[in-house]
Amino acid sequence: MNEKSEGRLTHSASPYLRSAVHQPVAWYEWGAEAFARACAEDKPILLDIGAVWCHWCHVIDRESYENPQLAAVINQLFIPVKVDRDERPDVDARYQAAISAISGQGGWPLTGFLLPDGRPFFGGTYFPPEDAMGRPGFRRILEAVAAGYRNRRAEVEEAASHLAEAVAKAETFAGARGQLDARVVDDQVESIVNLFDARNGGFGRSPKFPHPAAIDLLLERYQAGAAQRLLEVAATTLEKMGSGGVYDQIAGGFHRYSVDERWCVPHFEKMSYDNSELLSNFVHGYQVTRNPFLREVAEGIIEWTNTVLSDQVRGGFYASQDADQSLEDDGDYFTWTLEEVRAVLAPEQARVIELTYDVEAHGEMHHNPAKNVLWIARQPGEVAATLGMDEASVRLTLARAKGKLLAARLTRATPFVDTTFYVSWNAMFASAYLGASAVLGGAQGAGCRGFALKTLDRILAEAWSDARGFAHRIGGERLDGSLDDQIFAATALLDAYEATLDRRYFDAARRAADFAIAEYFDAEGGGFFDRASGAAPLGGLEVRRKPLQDSPTPGANSSAAIVLDRLFCYTGEARYREHAEATLAAFAGIAPQFGIHAASYGLAALLHARQPFEVVITGNSGDPQAEALEQAANSVYRFGKAVLRLTPENLVAGNALAPALDQTLPHLRADVAQALVCAGMTCRPPVSDPTALIALLKEVPASASAD
Repeated sequence: MNEKSEGRLTHSASPYLRSAVHQPVAWYEWGAEAFARACAEDKPILLDIGAVWCHWCHVIDRESYENPQLAAVINQLFIPVKVDRDERPDVDARYQAAISAISGQGGWPLTGFLLPDGRPFFGGTYFPPEDAMGRPGFRRILEAVAAGYRNRRAEVEEAASHLAEAVAKAETFAGARGQLDARVVDDQVESIVNLFDARNGGFGRSPKFPHPAAIDLLLERYQAGAAQRLLEVAATTLEKMGSGGVYDQIAGGFHRYSVDERWCVPHFEKMSYDNSELLSNFVHGYQVTRNPFLREVAEGIIEWTNTVLSDQVRGGFYASQDADQSLEDDGDYFTWTLEEVRAVLAPEQARVIELTYDVEAHGEMHHNPAKNVLWIARQPGEVAATLGMDEASVRLTLARAKGKLLAARLTRATPFVDTTFYVSWNAMFASAYLGASAVLGGAQGAGCRGFALKTLDRILAEAWSDARGFAHRIGGERLDGSLDDQIFAATALLDAYEATLDRRYFDAARRAADFAIAEYFDAEGGGFFDRASGAAPLGGLEVRRKPLQDSPTPGANSSAAIVLDRLFCYTGEARYREHAEATLAAFAGIAPQFGIHAASYGLAALLHARQPFEVVITGNSGDPQAEALEQAANSVYRFGKAVLRLTPENLVAGNALAPALDQTLPHLRADVAQALVCAGMTCRPPVSDPTALIALLKEVPASASAD
C-alpha cells in the first residue's frame, strides 16, 4: 500500500477516490499540491478521470493501477492525479474536450497526459495493460509519453499550447453569436425526426442514449398544432424504451444507455440525472397520449427511486447505482437464467414470465450466454392467447411473479449506491417529482410533492451561501457549485413556488438567478460561463467555458434562459428577459449545428418567443369545481406552463402572488371557482368549465405571445 496515496485519499468526499486508497499508485487529488509537485520534479501529470459507477474505470483500476509493476512506472515517471467526474464536472468537461480533440473519442475512464502546468498534450480513454489487438498497451504508452516529454519538450509544449487555444475557442463558442431566430426550432425538429429509428424507437444507431429534451420538444410542438408525425416519433421512442431492457422491468428505473439499437442490452449503471429527466418525459408522454403504459413506467421510476436512490428520512436523492457488484458479473444482479426464474416461481408463473420477457436457455449476455435481460417481448393479451388464459389472470400472475423475482433479486449481492447528494441533480429530481405529483395525483403524487419540498428545504438549509451561491454537493468540505447547481436549483425552487405559492421558494429562486447573473454571466459576449468569476483558480486547463450541449444533463445556458424568462413573467423586470435574450443570441449562430444534442436550446428559444404562461385556479379549498379545473389544467402538457392554485386563505395571507402576477390580477375573487390563463402581462377571460380550459391551453401557439 502506498502510504502517501492512502493519506491523501482516505478522507476524500468522493467514493471513487476513496476506492483507490489501496492502489500502489501515489495518487493526488486535483489541486495545487499536485501541480506544485509536478513543477518541482519537472514531471508530466498522468490524469485519470472516472466515476464510482463506471465499469471500465473499475477495469483499468484493476488491470493497471492495482498492478505493482505498472504503478512503479507511473510513480517514477509521472505525478498521478485522480479526479471524480461527478465531483468535478468543470475539470472533466475541459479535459473531455481536449482529449476528444486529440484522440477523436471521449468518455470514462479519461486518461490524459499533461504538462506540469496542466495543459494536455496526449491522451485517450481506456488503455489495456499490455499490447493487444493491434493497440499499444498502457506500459508502452507510459514509457513513450515520458520519453517524448524528456526528449522533445519543445514539440510537446507547442502541441499543448495549440490544443489549449483550440479548446478555449471551441468551449467559449467564439464566433457563435447571431441574431436570435425562433426558426432554429424548426431546424432542430427536422434534424431530430431525420435521426428517428422507426423500427426500434430512439435516434440513430447503437449505442443508444436517451434524449429527454428532444422528446419534450417534439411533444410541445405537436401540442401546438404540428404534424402527427412528431407525436409518433416521441410516443414510439418512449414505448420502446419502456419496453426494453434499458428499463429495469422488475424494480423500475432506467439504466444509462443501450449497447444495441433495440434498447435491449444496457450498460447497467443507473444515474440520477437520467431517471429524473426520463420521469418527466414519461409523465409528459402520458399527458399527451393518455397511454397507461407510459404512466406505469413513470410510477416505476418513482418506486425504484424512493426505494434505492433517496434518503426518505431527511430528503435528498442519491447520485447513482453501480452496474456491477464485481468486475466479473457484467450486470448479473439485473439478469436471469432460465433456471433462476424457474427456481423462484411456480411453473405457471415462470411460463408467464418466460413468454412476457423472452427468457430462454440462451440469453443476451456475452459473458454468460445463459443470462437473460428482461424486456417486454409479448403483451399480456398475446401471452393469454398462447397459454389459454384470460388476460386479467395473466396480468395478475405477472404482477405476483415480478414481486417474487424482485424479492429473490434483493438477496443477491447488490451493486454499490453512491449516496452523495449533488445539488444540481437533486434539483432536477425535485422538479421531476413536482411535475409528476401534479399529473399523477393520489397518494403517490402527494408523496412526490412532499419529498421534493423536503429535498429543496434541505438544499436551502445546507447548500446555500449568500456570498457563494449553491454548493455542488451537500456534505463534506464545501465544494463551490457550478452554473448547473445555480440554474437547476433556481428552476426547482420556481417549480416549488408554483406548487405551493410559498414566496420563500420564489425569493430563493430569484436570489439564485441573481447570483448566477452576477457571477457567471458574460456581459461582453452574452451567455453564462460554467464557473463563477470569483471561483478559485482551476489549475491546469484554464478555459472560460460556456456549456450549451445536453450532455448528459440539459445545457446549462439553455436552462438559464428558460428560468430567466419565467422570472421575467413573474416580476416584470426587463433585465431577466434581456439576459435570456443575450444568452440565446450568444449561441444563435451555432445552435442549429448541434441538432438533437442541444434540444434544450430549442425549448428555450421556443419559450422566449412565446413566453411562459400561468394558469391561475381560484376557488375555496375543497371546492369540487375548482379541483376539477386544477385537474384539467394539470392534464395538459405544454412546455413552460405553470398551474397556480389560489384560495382565499393564501390570498389573505399576503404575498402569495409574485409581483407581476399580482399586478395583472388586482381585483381577483379567490372564492369563485374559475381559471385564468395568463401570459406576459395579459390574461384570457376566465373560464369555469374544465373542457373549455383544456381547449384554451391547447390553443396557446408555438411561438407567439398568448395575449
